Amino acid sequence: MDLPALEERLGHRFRDRQLLNLALSHASIGAASNERLEFLGDRVLGLIIAERLFADYPSEEEGGLAVRLNALVRREACAKMGEAAGLAPHLIMASSESGSGGRGKSAILAGACEAVIAALYLDGGMEGARRFVLNYWKELFATLKPELRDAKTALQEWAQSRAERAPPVYSVTQRSGPDHAPVFTVEVRIGGRESEYGEGSSKRDAEQDAARRMLVRLGLWKE
Repeated sequence: MDLPALEERLGHRFRDRQLLNLALSHASIGAASNERLEFLGDRVLGLIIAERLFADYPSEEEGGLAVRLNALVRREACAKMGEAAGLAPHLIMASSESGSGGRGKSAILAGACEAVIAALYLDGGMEGARRFVLNYWKELFATLKPELRDAKTALQEWAQSRAERAPPVYSVTQRSGPDHAPVFTVEVRIGGRESEYGEGSSKRDAEQDAARRMLVRLGLWKE
């Protein structure tokens, strides 16, 4: 494992490389894994993103900031950044997990990315974590829509404008993952239309994701 090359991409030389090794260790190895670091990294990432949004949008209300935060910390974003940082080849996992495509799984890459953020925080302080996040998330910050709407609100407004005025109905269809990092799957239905599904680390986030996917299918929301 070429840790110096990985450290170069992370922008931090670790004093304690065991932290980095732990951050890259998937639960499938059956020993110490990165799940505790993932828990911490999720909170560190949220704080860094919230701090940046607070500075970038001085006139935005809490609701608008929350929508932007959710867009930037969701699993897909973390997985994308984990891939961009080149974490996949360095992941420590059971051969069975690796053989079944584990290095490319979104949930695994996202968890590893959050764990690496925690390792950077513990080894290099908030500045170490912030440097990584602001570097890898800069394109996502740049592409945030100036008037980002709440997907659930937009879907509700659209439904109310229809003749049948049937409101969206949300229901949790699945809950997976460990207790400290759950993943919820939510179904949204409107009248007799085909359902859409969304995922998130909370019911609220999953509902927003489902609403957004429904709006995309209806041609009312551009990715």
